[in-house]
Amino acid sequence: MTPFQVTILGCGSAMPTTYRNPTSQLIEVNNKLFMIDCGEGTQLQMRKYKARMSKLHSIFISHLHGDHVFGLPGLLSTLSLMGHTGEINIYAHKELEYFLTSFMKYYGTQLNYKINHFHLDSKNNSVIYENKSIEISSFPLKHRVDTNGFVIAEKDAPLHMKGDMIDFYRIPFSKIKEIKDGADFITEDGRVIDNKLLTTLPNPPRKYAYCSDTAYSTKIIPYIKGADVLYHEATFEEADKARAKKTYHSTAKQAAEIAKQSEVKKLIVGHYSSRYRELNQLHSEAKSIFENTVLAFEGMKIDI
Repeated sequence: MTPFQVTILGCGSAMPTTYRNPTSQLIEVNNKLFMIDCGEGTQLQMRKYKARMSKLHSIFISHLHGDHVFGLPGLLSTLSLMGHTGEINIYAHKELEYFLTSFMKYYGTQLNYKINHFHLDSKNNSVIYENKSIEISSFPLKHRVDTNGFVIAEKDAPLHMKGDMIDFYRIPFSKIKEIKDGADFITEDGRVIDNKLLTTLPNPPRKYAYCSDTAYSTKIIPYIKGADVLYHEATFEEADKARAKKTYHSTAKQAAEIAKQSEVKKLIVGHYSSRYRELNQLHSEAKSIFENTVLAFEGMKIDI
């Protein structure tokens, strides 16, 4: 299988601390590198964990709170200093384009590359990027400002041809795509060779879902249903549930409830409040609802 890996660059929330960086993640899939959110210090985290900035294809910004976006101007400027020439796609709410344009104009920064801005729909689920192998969609979350979650999913792959069968039945190259799509093969003497003899099933498509920041909301379940891995914010412990409700965030227990109802395989919780130095209580509360829960930490690599 081709790599499908998530790297956690930051898993803290709004208040800066010396022990956690603000939110950012890198996702390598289909030989492309995508970023979700870009909190302050993200480019330093990329260097720390030896991520190749030059491979960066697209950046997805969930919302315009500072702990998810303040690292972006610096990262874009550094890419230019490095001589980056490939286009960068930024998927975000339309206000980000105004912010970046004003920033670059004020500081007189001339980039060596083109930025393509794509505006997110804060009300509906929609596909925002796709190629022949993957599809990336966004969907609305429940927060104080327009906020979107993201799903990165592989498309169904064609059947795998058995190499020895190609030689045995002298299958011409022009017929291979049809067979991979499920067709039987007819030999020169008219025999029908069942597709199941010629192919094997592909690996099941993989799916990663990202939800930060959001209050508890069952409306997101249809979008993340059955994900191999779900990253869901868990800003507060259950004792601070009232604070979570007021600020439109989730508790660890609520994140686990969403994971359970969504029938995901693994839950990663993060976006921890700065009030918690120790995270054992958060972990314990989530695991009481959804056993396969893991705490996010910086430098963590998750193979989907």
